[in-house]
Amino acid sequence: MADSVGLALPAPAVPREPAVRPLRARSFKRGAAKRKHSFAGWMFVLPFMVIFAIFLVAPLAYAFYLSLFTKGLATGTTFTGLAQYVKAFTDPSFLKGAWFVIRFAVVLIPVQMFVSLAAALLLDALTSRYAKFARLMIFLPYAIPAVIGALMWSFLYSPTFGPLQNIASVFGTSAISPLSPDNVFGGLMNVVTWQWAGYYMIIIFAALQGIDPTIYEAAKIDGATPIQIAFRIKVPMVSSALLLILVFALIGTLQFFTEPQVLQVVSNGAITPDFTPNMYAYNQAFAYANFNYASAISFSLGIIVFIAVYIFLFATRKRGSILK
Repeated sequence: MADSVGLALPAPAVPREPAVRPLRARSFKRGAAKRKHSFAGWMFVLPFMVIFAIFLVAPLAYAFYLSLFTKGLATGTTFTGLAQYVKAFTDPSFLKGAWFVIRFAVVLIPVQMFVSLAAALLLDALTSRYAKFARLMIFLPYAIPAVIGALMWSFLYSPTFGPLQNIASVFGTSAISPLSPDNVFGGLMNVVTWQWAGYYMIIIFAALQGIDPTIYEAAKIDGATPIQIAFRIKVPMVSSALLLILVFALIGTLQFFTEPQVLQVVSNGAITPDFTPNMYAYNQAFAYANFNYASAISFSLGIIVFIAVYIFLFATRKRGSILK
């Protein structure tokens, strides 16, 4: 009887295959998505890279190539290696211009820092409705193109039709020429400070706006005066911005060109063609068609700028600084 009763035995379990293929499919999809995003990113960067290569890398490479050759009327163009660089660093005209921009930087940069820092601290303390207007007026000179600004100052400094000379003639005397050989240093420093102090002020002011106001409130509770808050709290907390401005000012001053080049016309010979290294290179290239030597002068100036900035950063390195 028992044998006649059919017992339904459970079917043997069929082992499932490990879910490898779906994981591989998901990994493949993720990899494809990453490649797609990477490709899209490179497509966005590509126009900049092309423009950067065409207008900066290629001219620099060609200028360096030219600096390795010497062109003569009798000998033609010959490869001379670093001879043009040796000539530049032994050229009295180049060394005179380099010494001027170094002295100019030593005097100009502290003046610019003082003016921009004082303006930023003053505007940060102002709470009236005219504060925004004051910021705009201080920043406005930087918004004016450098050539136009230099032309404006050439009119003011002109010894023949400038307003300074006209005012002095009313009193029967002659005005002191800001671009005379004795005053050209201060005259140019005035122009550059007017042009760039507003830009540096905006950088410092933005850093001041990022400070937590509760720090000032705590200092006031402890009895700190506004002067103490400014110099013991605000200035140390924007030191990174100050260092950044110093680097910008150092690089820009060593590459001094636009202002003396434009003001040269009304300087009565005080500003010579070799007044700065950039002016000397410009005149070698476009006045004497000596492009090989002009290229060597430009790269020699680049070496000086690199060394000066490196020494400055090494001397002012600081934990937590944005320049480290």
